[in-house]
Amino acid sequence: MKKENNNQLLMTLLKGRTFIVLILLVVFFSFASKSFLSLATLTMVAKHVALYGILGLGMTFVIITGGIDLSVGSVVGLTGMLAGGLIQEGLTVGSKTLYFSVPAIIVLMMIFGCLVGCVNGLIVTKLGVAPFIATLGTMYICRGFANLRSGGATFPKLQGFPGLGNTGFKTLGSNWFGVPAGVYIFAILAIISAILLKKVAFGWHVLAVGGNEKSARLSGIKADKVKIIVYMISGFCAAWVGMINTAQLNAAHPASGDGWEMNAIAATVLGGTSMAGGSGTIVGTIVGAFVIGVINDGMTMCGVSEFWQKVIRGLVIILAVVIDQTQRNLQAKMALQARNSGK
Repeated sequence: MKKENNNQLLMTLLKGRTFIVLILLVVFFSFASKSFLSLATLTMVAKHVALYGILGLGMTFVIITGGIDLSVGSVVGLTGMLAGGLIQEGLTVGSKTLYFSVPAIIVLMMIFGCLVGCVNGLIVTKLGVAPFIATLGTMYICRGFANLRSGGATFPKLQGFPGLGNTGFKTLGSNWFGVPAGVYIFAILAIISAILLKKVAFGWHVLAVGGNEKSARLSGIKADKVKIIVYMISGFCAAWVGMINTAQLNAAHPASGDGWEMNAIAATVLGGTSMAGGSGTIVGTIVGAFVIGVINDGMTMCGVSEFWQKVIRGLVIILAVVIDQTQRNLQAKMALQARNSGK
């Protein structure tokens, strides 16, 4: 009985590990840096958490199905370059140059993100390419096109031109009532994602495909369709991050989003989404995004070298996977004990 109670306590701690780590990090950095809890710092952390969190939302759906999307960081960069190019240079068709309003640009970028995700999904499902390889390829393709769009140059000062009706893009990167616009967008997308995953049939299909794809197919679930859609969701989220980040910087640079796929994966795995697929929650990913944001900004404020930051982020990902595996093994052990005690 005592052993079972200990297992239950350990399981509770494992399930709440991300939130516990977040509290410990906030306490640590608040002592390590006197300005960590200042309004300016918290606003900066919120901006970064929103970006990592939005990427993490899409990554959660992909990883639950047993996949991975390494292209999201490059989609962030390419989306920013495309949006910046449309604002500054428009779209030349023949001898005419078309300029789009900001709402039209936002819609076009959302469609673009979905198209990239659709390509990833089709490569994985129809061509049978492993998700890691498929998205690694699109990662390089998107990053290459981001550089080709401007020859590696930056599109600066994206305020638009009043006479062309394309002003207002910076609103996506501004503060609304003292809170970064990205936080509001993150909250809206998180609510929609949570509903999709837990309240509608699509979410159940995602979990079923990740848990046991063969059984899911036998039960009538169109697994390929589900996989394509989750990659489209991931691309959609990456496009939003690309626009928000570009608006915050008021400039588009082809290197934007470089390596952010690792932050998205880390936030997702830290939040309890299993790399083996079949389980994960949006709330967990949100908390995981806060952990990554606090770690990154906290280390920067404490003067930790960027090189060491990369080492620490890598260790965090490995530790998260190890803890996830420990939790899965403990759950299996407890289930076996419960069956034996019921005999």
